[in-house]
Amino acid sequence: MTLLLNILWFVLGGFACGLAWFLGGAILAVTIIGLPWAAAAFRIGVFAFAPFGSRITDRRFVTGRDDLGTGGVGFILNVVWFVFAGWYIALAHLLIGVAQCLTIIGIPFGLQHFKLAVLGLAPIGKTVVPA
Repeated sequence: MTLLLNILWFVLGGFACGLAWFLGGAILAVTIIGLPWAAAAFRIGVFAFAPFGSRITDRRFVTGRDDLGTGGVGFILNVVWFVFAGWYIALAHLLIGVAQCLTIIGIPFGLQHFKLAVLGLAPIGKTVVPA
């Protein structure tokens, strides 16, 4: 079922969503100052291509230790991300998710957009793991 949902997601908009995240990551990487956020954008892009069967968690819980993205520096990077990009990316995913939840068939896809909205708010220090 997960494979079928991921294929439908990819064909019906997931490809465009993941491609947009990759484009954003490439733009961030070119600016040099955006490199810390570029890795997060690429990670979200991979998740956006096939979100079913995956969940988002703090990297600290997966690795069992703190790193640069899970400490104070990660918090500051997330604040900067939220101010300059996170709130409207999350708002876009939220609006798309609500629109998709208006139909019975779109509910699973809307729920994935809600996951992307949460991840879009503060992506530094997060990772994607199998559910």
